[in-house]
Amino acid sequence: MKKQMTALAALVAVCAMTLSGCGGSGSSDSGTAKTGGTIKLVGTDDIDHLDPTGSSLVSTYTFQRAISRQLISYKASNDAKEQVEAQPDLAEALPTVSSDGLTYTFKLRKDAMWSTSPARVITSEDVANGFKKVCNPLLPSAAASYYNVIDGMEQYCAAYDTKNPTTENVKKHILNDNVPGITTPDDHTIVFKLKEKASDFIYMVSLDNVSPVAKESLDYEPDSPDYRKNYISSGPYTVDEYKADSHLYLKRNPNWKKVSDPLRAANADRIEFTFGVSADNALQQVSNGDADGLWAMNVPAAQWGTLKTTNGDSMSAFSQGGTNFLWFNTLSNNNGGALKKTEVRKALQYSVDKAAFVQKLGGSELAEPAVGIFGRGVVGFDEKSDPYKTDGNKGDPAKTKSLLAKAGAGNLKLKLAYRSDNATEPSIAQIIQQDMKKAGVDVQLVPVPASDFYASFMTTPDNTKNGKWDIALCGWNPDWVGGAARSVFQPQFTYTGTAQVYNYDNYNNTKASELAKKALASSSTSDAEKIWGEVNDAVMDDPPVLPLYSVKATLIHSSAIKNASIFALSAGYDWTNVSVER
Repeated sequence: MKKQMTALAALVAVCAMTLSGCGGSGSSDSGTAKTGGTIKLVGTDDIDHLDPTGSSLVSTYTFQRAISRQLISYKASNDAKEQVEAQPDLAEALPTVSSDGLTYTFKLRKDAMWSTSPARVITSEDVANGFKKVCNPLLPSAAASYYNVIDGMEQYCAAYDTKNPTTENVKKHILNDNVPGITTPDDHTIVFKLKEKASDFIYMVSLDNVSPVAKESLDYEPDSPDYRKNYISSGPYTVDEYKADSHLYLKRNPNWKKVSDPLRAANADRIEFTFGVSADNALQQVSNGDADGLWAMNVPAAQWGTLKTTNGDSMSAFSQGGTNFLWFNTLSNNNGGALKKTEVRKALQYSVDKAAFVQKLGGSELAEPAVGIFGRGVVGFDEKSDPYKTDGNKGDPAKTKSLLAKAGAGNLKLKLAYRSDNATEPSIAQIIQQDMKKAGVDVQLVPVPASDFYASFMTTPDNTKNGKWDIALCGWNPDWVGGAARSVFQPQFTYTGTAQVYNYDNYNNTKASELAKKALASSSTSDAEKIWGEVNDAVMDDPPVLPLYSVKATLIHSSAIKNASIFALSAGYDWTNVSVER
């Protein structure tokens, strides 16, 4: 199996070489954990999807960790290396891998239970159903294309009725039709046959999008009110009560057995999420102990230093491996289609003061300039490989102005879309507006509510084609930890005729895609790392984005929380492993 773990080894090496711990320093108290009590989390936004299939935000893993399980997952830890090591979850051990690297066999735990009444064991068929559901037309996963590496998966997905999709025909396809590359020899064995080598397959199966699916849940439209009301959990908690834009309360799954779950202690009796709380109020509640943690939000950089003086032992800064970009709209005819020209997009690379972003975001302790498509800690990241580097990362508006003139694109007028109620993006957008003005570019700010930005504004193709935005502030974190380069590259920078949800203008780079295939098939850690670096260089030579900055997740918990540690997939604390002492 160790031959299949090459990408992980590269990530661990990067963490060791470049970062003083890829994780934060959150509190970790020794001794016997206390059981019972309620964990209270507060935040501004509702959840995106309760149904694991459709979940797409990093914050979603916060509650999915409690109500769903996967074949593979990760330990909660404050150790950088341990945070990214693949661990068996529903699987009783890491998979057996064939000598040609194409067949993965997982044996399941025999005592993992659904929350159904009467209790029922989670079977290999349930796990297979999770993979089959990932591309259903009623709620397709943004990660669905990853699993096309499984033999016959693409054809299976294409066989869904997309002209008249109904709950009934989705259920029928899942229960009656099979993926050739997924077989279940018995109730506790599932085998995946890949059509090509994928050194990161073990990490793909850690995503909650391919959590097992109980056949009973297929009676309900994915993530509909009825689905949420009748949610069936595979994790230690299940849904007690959900009210849109108000709260999500989780209670224990009465059938969950601690012996079946090595990754979740489930010490607390309940986990309660309250939505609609202003950012300032939420932070105040946690600092005062009226709440235990933040939901889907971070500690603002402006308050980080002040809070550390009083709450330092209850705070963590965690490097997520993510990058924030300025995305270019290459499909619009605005400005005579200027952004379709590579030369124009290259010219704009010099236009902004990245050092000012870092300062605005809390300084070098909490942020750093971005240099490419990969963030620090992701295989392929190389801070020295920046073809557009400027002195002190302060930008060079004069150079931008000169290059735009040469490209025949002077007097650009660009619409900049950003999340209006995000803690930092309004000020970042204003800095960009001011910087580009120095380069002769007129930027019009287009504020969009955070709840709509990714859910509808950026992911509605007509908004792109009709030029409702020209540049947009977009962020991306790897979809998994471990060998994560594919999860940055594939969903954002590949297009084969089928739109990727987060590839906003159908960008494709043939050279980069061919290099990515080589990296994924490589059995050498150093070779894979080098090739992913070449993927980055190929994309940045025809840049669809302007890399801006990378930030750490800034976390805080109340003094009542003990044994706080990081669950890397959620870039936050693992609430299924803390204890509450009030």
